[in-house]
Amino acid sequence: MRINRLRLCNFRQHEDTELVLGAGLTGIIGPNGAGKTTLLEAIAWVMYGMKAARGSRDTIRRRGAPPRCRVEVEMEFTLGAHVYRVVRGLGNAELYQDGGTTPIANSLEAVTERITRLLGMTREEFFNTYFTGQKELAVMASMSAPERAQFLSRVLGYEKIRAAQDRLKDRRTSMRARLSALQSSLPDAESLAVEETRSRERERAAALAATEAKQAARAADAVYAELRPRWEAMQRERERAAALDADVRVAESEASAAHDRAAELRRQSAAAEAARTELEALEGRLGPLPALREECAALDKASAAHAAHRGAVAQLEEVRGRLAELDARLAALPEPAAVAAAKSRTNDVRARLAAAALRADELRTSWVRDKQDASSKHQHLRDQYQELKDQRQRIVDAGVEGACPTCARPLGKEFENVLGVLDRQIDAVLGNGKYFRQRVAQLDVEPAELESAEGERIRVEQELNDAVSGQARLEAQAAERASLVAARPALVRREADLATLAGAEAAAYDAARHEVVRREMGALEPVALRAERLRDAAGRAADLAASVAAAERSVTEVNARLDAIRGERARIAITDEAYQVLRSEEQQADRARRGAEVALVRARSELGAAVEAVAAFVRRAEEIAARRREAEELAREVALHQELDRALTDLRTDLNQTLRPELSEIASGFVRDLTNGRYTELELDEDYMATLLDDGDPKAVISGGEEDIANLALRLAISQMIAERAGQPLSLLVLDEIFGSLDEERRAAVVELLRGLADRFPQVILITHIDTVRDGFDRIIRVGYDPARGAAVVRDEPPGGHDLAA
Repeated sequence: MRINRLRLCNFRQHEDTELVLGAGLTGIIGPNGAGKTTLLEAIAWVMYGMKAARGSRDTIRRRGAPPRCRVEVEMEFTLGAHVYRVVRGLGNAELYQDGGTTPIANSLEAVTERITRLLGMTREEFFNTYFTGQKELAVMASMSAPERAQFLSRVLGYEKIRAAQDRLKDRRTSMRARLSALQSSLPDAESLAVEETRSRERERAAALAATEAKQAARAADAVYAELRPRWEAMQRERERAAALDADVRVAESEASAAHDRAAELRRQSAAAEAARTELEALEGRLGPLPALREECAALDKASAAHAAHRGAVAQLEEVRGRLAELDARLAALPEPAAVAAAKSRTNDVRARLAAAALRADELRTSWVRDKQDASSKHQHLRDQYQELKDQRQRIVDAGVEGACPTCARPLGKEFENVLGVLDRQIDAVLGNGKYFRQRVAQLDVEPAELESAEGERIRVEQELNDAVSGQARLEAQAAERASLVAARPALVRREADLATLAGAEAAAYDAARHEVVRREMGALEPVALRAERLRDAAGRAADLAASVAAAERSVTEVNARLDAIRGERARIAITDEAYQVLRSEEQQADRARRGAEVALVRARSELGAAVEAVAAFVRRAEEIAARRREAEELAREVALHQELDRALTDLRTDLNQTLRPELSEIASGFVRDLTNGRYTELELDEDYMATLLDDGDPKAVISGGEEDIANLALRLAISQMIAERAGQPLSLLVLDEIFGSLDEERRAAVVELLRGLADRFPQVILITHIDTVRDGFDRIIRVGYDPARGAAVVRDEPPGGHDLAA
């Protein structure tokens, strides 16, 4: 793996920092707190997410950054034959491959999971191996012996063998369970032979029974075939007799009905003659009725006209009343000009409200901005004060003969001057801090001008609400006025029409004569109705006479047909005794035939079941043979898995036995280079604890610097073994403040060793605050801090220069 480019946006101290990294030994130098280690944290966060960062989402955002500003880290790196670009923010992440525009992973979890699979390492494994800090040099020292062995096996890929063995064990357990189930399901050969004999004997007995049932069915069919025609002929004769009996009953019913109809027609004919005689007597009384009817119609028409004139007069009064009410309402409603004036007033108040709101917002924005600026500057001065105090305390602790904690140069005569400079800086910070503390307290209270502006805005808002309500009321009244104006012409036209009707002269009408005519007509109308009914009955007399003659002929014809049916029925002679005997014989033969058919079906069903039982036995025998072969194959596979498990166990043992010596040998080479041959060997005991050998003898007591060298050599050895043996395409080594208690000679040796790792780790990045090691780097990146901006400043610096201003 090689990091090509790293960009930080509002991440910790970095506002907008971009680094273009290349091969060789790169030094990132700057004072403590400037943001050097933040670059390492950004690499961890963009690859593995929040679990790789210190603090929370809120503390990652740069102090002083706008509230909703973008927080983002982008990194481009080469892994194997591909180039990847990963971008991560607080709520999203994307991973691109080979310059593509479509991400191959596009969520926080998906990007972390994809990078973990690409690297083949978890965050802990990756940053405990290829990323090394001063506090992390002795990562294995804090582990127990089993934990150290397990850690090395995991980072070197040996745990894959254990995982494979676990899978083999699960598979072997499953196969053993299957083998046991197969073996328990296999029957013995003797019971299988007995089952075969029984199924064969059942098949032979069923075939014999089926043959006998077939012969019995044929005999029963012959008997039934002889009886069936006679039975069917007798049934037809019996059905004919029943049909003739029904015809006799129908004919008798028709004869009775014809006789009754003839009698009824004779009665109706006599009634028609009597009606004709009565009608002749009534026609003399109905002479005046037509004239009365004509006079009554004329009087009805005059009565309707008289009533219409009275109704028109009443409606005219009502319409005139409604018209007067409408005019009174129109006079009370406002004119359109009043609505226009209300709209103009509302627009004026709305404009004044917008101006008042703008004024209040501007004052509030200015107040909040001043308050935030004062708080930010006060907090920055507090941080600066604490940093200056810590720096002064470190110089006081170092004393006149000590070295500068920042540049590592002896203080000497500059001790008092440095303290004086720091005291003056502390006093200046305290003075500025007092001012800004008072300023923050002053700005905690809302300004009077802002309160006045807010009160004006509220007053104008209320005035606008009143204006809008008044405008709405006038608009509603204007709409009502328009509807009343539109309705008035129709009422005026209605008034004119009704006035015309009411002004016409009423028609002459005699109510007394109208009542006399009605009484006379009421007396004659029942007589006219009776005459009309008699006239209909008298008109039917001729037709009824003809109907009587036809009914008498129908009675004669029906009686003749009844006599013929009775004669035909008398010629059919079937006794119930003969019918019952033949019926019993036919039913008995049918039952015998059906019983024979059922017996034949059962025999055939038994034969089919016996044949199927034989076939089922054959199939079961084949299945048993297949299960027996499967059990034999499973037994061979179980034995093979046991042998493979033993082989993997032996492999793990061999790998673990060679791990310590090989790791010791690689670490010893690094120790020789780091100590210029002072120590030649680093030995790992069975618990993987490191021990330096001095001329072949273990050195029981070592200094802090020697311990750092031993731990650094072991960490470098682990990284090299991973690159060479675990098959990981990694070419990166990042070291953060690893010098610790090393002296100048050991620091130079470490830098020289790192330059010699170019064939195994083409890209080495070393983060330090010690400026004296700068001459050994291929490239220097200077990291400083700008208090005015509250952000880190990063720039390239020539390796040979001594510019310490950053």
